Parts: sequence; structure tokens; C-alpha cells
Amino acid sequence: MTVVTIVTIIIPMNTKGGQHYLLSAKARSLSLMAIMRLSDDESFELFKESRWEGGKPVCPHCGCEEHYWIRTRKQWRCKACNHSFSVTSGTIFSNHKMPLRNYLAAIAIYSNAAKGISALQMSRDLNCQYKTAFVLAHKLRESLVDKTETILTGEVEIDGCYVNKHVRPSNRIENRVDRRLKENQNPNKRTVVVIRQRGEQGADKTLTFLAKSENQKATMKLALKSISRDATIYADEHHAYDILHSKLQTKRVIHAKYYCGPNGENTNQAESFFSRFRRMQYGQVHKMDNKYIDRYASEAAYREDTRRTSNGEIFADIMARCATTSVSRDFCGYWQGNKRIGENIAA
Repeated sequence: MTVVTIVTIIIPMNTKGGQHYLLSAKARSLSLMAIMRLSDDESFELFKESRWEGGKPVCPHCGCEEHYWIRTRKQWRCKACNHSFSVTSGTIFSNHKMPLRNYLAAIAIYSNAAKGISALQMSRDLNCQYKTAFVLAHKLRESLVDKTETILTGEVEIDGCYVNKHVRPSNRIENRVDRRLKENQNPNKRTVVVIRQRGEQGADKTLTFLAKSENQKATMKLALKSISRDATIYADEHHAYDILHSKLQTKRVIHAKYYCGPNGENTNQAESFFSRFRRMQYGQVHKMDNKYIDRYASEAAYREDTRRTSNGEIFADIMARCATTSVSRDFCGYWQGNKRIGENIAA
């Protein structure tokens, strides 16, 4: 007679962490289907409420609140300066060609993309030309740029990563060169420097800058500009951060030996940003022009800072940013030749 013993294994539940936030119902407070069901009038009212506090229009030309409503054109005419304006006048959606509902849908799709979205995918989702989706995606990135001079405090991490550095080796081995040497590297290589302020859960605030290389002059300039003198800086063993010891309290982690130092020194939050940034680069947009790398970096920073925010709140925030961001000087008439000439190099 064979005796079968049944062993029951009880796995204790994680009482501390529980379900990941992005898997919870709280993270899903926006429905794309609900946006697409909006009528033209409802889309108009939603954008108007987002642009002006209380939904009361204000003339973008003189700031007067007294105006006439032109029903046939869906515009207002200011009583003070006689200037006619619409709900999108003076914003990045100024002179828009598509219905407002399509722009709201674009913002919703953009909000739901945790690691960014390509212009090709957006053009398919909105059933519009690639050129239209390309400019629209860049305008949304422009609205996410932090225009305030923020000073980070407490514990701050700083690190850098290289973009557009790859040099394709020659086919024949005898023609290959040492790609580690400076003269054999890609001249278009740029560095994205990230500075992150630690918080209770990961990082609270993320700042990104574009630099030509990861050197001491650039890191010192960006650190003095963005970090409080009372803050504690965490960096890796790269020689570019040696100079920070002279003016700021700096702690280092030697990644050649360990990921986390004996006293807890690490740059995990900076590496977390680079992880999302790389997935955006390789998995979504694939190619980043040097003129707009700073925009892509600021988008990744925004997504990192709102990683524990519901998609409904992200949608409302991006829509408010779009409604208050002035006409784009880089992408208004982009396909007609109005393109940025130089790069936005911070250091």
C-alpha cells in the first residue's frame, strides 16, 4: 500500500508592499473611450475649463475679462481692444486643424504611455499624417519642460548617460579601429545629465540637462545651479564628479566594486531614470535628434516624477500645461522650414 503525503506550502502575503500602484484601480481614472465619446461642445468646454480658472475667458492680448461671444465662429471679441480670440489662441494648439476632441484623445494616449510614444504610433491611433503626429508629440513634450529654476535639497543624486554614441564597426577586421579613442568616437555624441532629489518613495523631483560630455566643468556648473549648498550629493566614481567635493558635501559609490556602498551610498534613482529613458529611446522613438534630446529627457523626467499618479491626473495636468503654454516657436510651421537651428546645451 502506497502512502501519499500532501505537503501544503503557505506563502505569506506581502503586508507592506501589497499590489503595485500601476495595477490598482486608483491608477486607472481616465478612459480613452470616454474622451472619444465627447461631443464638440463638451470638448470645447473641457478645454476652456482647463485654460481659464472658473472657465471665464480672458483676452490673451490685453487681459480684459469683458468680451462678446461670436457663436458662429466659437470665438470671443474683447470689448477693450477689439481683439478676437478662440479657446486655443496663444497656446500650442493655436490655429489647429483637427477637432479639439482629437487633441484631447492625443493627450490621453500620451498620458497612458508609460515609456513614451512614437509619432508613427500616434499617427495610426489618430488616423492622421505622420507629419501631424510628429509635430503634435513634440508640442506635448514642449509643454512638459520645467521652466522654473528649481533648487533641489536633502539627498540628491547626479549621473550622466551618453546618447548617439554608437559607431558601427567596419566589416573587415583589418579596417576596424579602437572605438574607445576620442578620435574614433561619434562627434554627435551627447550627454544627458540627471539630478534627482530623493523622497519617501524613490525620487520626488527630477531635473535633466544636455551637455556635450560628462566633465568636471559641466557637472560643477549644473550642480551649483540646481542643488542647495546644504544638500548631500551622491555620485559614482566617474572623474567628472571629483570636483564636487570642493564645494558640496559629496558621497561616492564605486560601481566597479558594488552597486550600493557600505554606508548606503548609491545612485539607484538616477539609474531608474536612465532605465526609462533608454526604453523610450530604443523601444519607442528609436532615434533622437541632438536638437531635441533635451525635450525627450524632460519627458522621461516627467514620467518618472508622475509614476505614482493616476492617468486621469496626468491627463488633467498635461492638458492644463498645453492650455497655458504659449505658441511653439520651434514647431509652429515646422514642415514649412521653421526649425530649431542649434542645440539646447546647458553645459
